[in-house]
Amino acid sequence: MDLSELAARLRARLGTAAVITDRQRLRTYECDGLAHYKVIPGLVVLPEDTGQVAEVVRACVAAGVPFVARGSGTGLSGGALPHAEGVLVVTSRMRRLVEVDPANQRAVAQPGVINLHVTRAAAPHGYYYAPDPSSQQVCSIGGNVAENSGGAHCLKYGFTTNHVTGIELVSPTGDIVRLGGKAPDPPGYDLLGAFVGSEGTLGIATEVTVRLMRAPESVRTLLAAFPSTDEAGRAVSAIIGAGLIPAAIEMMDALVIEAAEAAVHCDYPAGAGAVLIVELDGPHADVEAQFVEVESHCRDHAAFEIRIAADDAERALFWKGRKSAFAAVGRISPDYIVQDGVIPRTSLPEVLRRIADLSSDAVRVANVFHAGDGNLHPLVLFDEAVPGAAEQAEEVSGAILDLCIEHGGSITGEHGVGMDKAKHMPRMFTEADLDTMQMLRCAFDPGHLSNPGKVFPTPRLCGEVPGRHKGAHPLQDAGVAEVF
Repeated sequence: MDLSELAARLRARLGTAAVITDRQRLRTYECDGLAHYKVIPGLVVLPEDTGQVAEVVRACVAAGVPFVARGSGTGLSGGALPHAEGVLVVTSRMRRLVEVDPANQRAVAQPGVINLHVTRAAAPHGYYYAPDPSSQQVCSIGGNVAENSGGAHCLKYGFTTNHVTGIELVSPTGDIVRLGGKAPDPPGYDLLGAFVGSEGTLGIATEVTVRLMRAPESVRTLLAAFPSTDEAGRAVSAIIGAGLIPAAIEMMDALVIEAAEAAVHCDYPAGAGAVLIVELDGPHADVEAQFVEVESHCRDHAAFEIRIAADDAERALFWKGRKSAFAAVGRISPDYIVQDGVIPRTSLPEVLRRIADLSSDAVRVANVFHAGDGNLHPLVLFDEAVPGAAEQAEEVSGAILDLCIEHGGSITGEHGVGMDKAKHMPRMFTEADLDTMQMLRCAFDPGHLSNPGKVFPTPRLCGEVPGRHKGAHPLQDAGVAEVF
């Protein structure tokens, strides 16, 4: 079946407005937040509920056509990059907040619900949703689940996987499956944990149950300016080494500060080679005592200016510069790659120095990251109009990931593998590791149609995995499967 015939069938089932075939409109979806990779999808479908997603997937399976799920398109690893001969399933119309249940500290949301909207809905009840990616004003819950997104406060509160207790999904064979629910710890194999962060390779989330956190009694935030990232990195190690776990510790270097000032006028201290934003929350007495210690550690490691947010408005201004950093870098560079590696925080000074050594006149590196847990976000700046600059930027980007692995870290912290890092997977994992991961994928997706070409460095089809035979899907039952 060709795509035009498939489009006609989907229009008959979902309606004309839900299926896009016009090439100019298709170009809207040619990339996610990583614009370095672009593919015009063969077909775009916009379902409105779980049943329609299942209809789309079943039609794709029957036609042997690959499909890719996409939420708000804010991902930074090419995870939602379309397939040129496939269907892009866009969940942005599935934006109903199904339930806010403060008594059980839960909320239930469709995948198109914006991250920040969950907190806004929970706030009148005294609760909030903890994972807060920098793009939380526009990123969607479904995408957060796919990439296991984190955010500035993941140091204390963890990533998306720590806050999802249940998922309704459409499997790669078109079955509607439920994993978990409102219960805190369902028995049996942790299929929920496997699905969160699987980047759309194990199916499409259509409803997500998340844990709500009670709003803290007290929140205190400071901004500390340092001569360089060396001193700031040592301050971070001292804070964590003292047994303090702030809600967030964020670092920005001079290049990022320059960009943020140009974009949002955040008025950070002049002459800073690096700034730290440190935020503590919890019971008032605990926060006050810990805040004194944090301030002391910053001063002991050469902070030349410390500002303490006097109110929510000043706190928001501190965070405005950090939250806008990725987009703001466009003010100082026409093109850039956002990397996402992880290192032990004690290695911060050395790794940042070695990253600086990788910079050149053609390719500069700006740094903004979750310093408390060593999750780096180096921004590799270049001008694609300069011959060879894009290739050099790719080399620098790869070298940064090699540094992370060398220091016992990871090639990704919260942005996922997608297209961008698939080629780096063999640097971190053995062939046996990758084959084992692929066996799990094949259990869900024997036809290899769900977001193909992502995560794994080579085409690993299910029939190629040692000991694995193509056959019936293990979750394939008529109707809705309940898995606990």
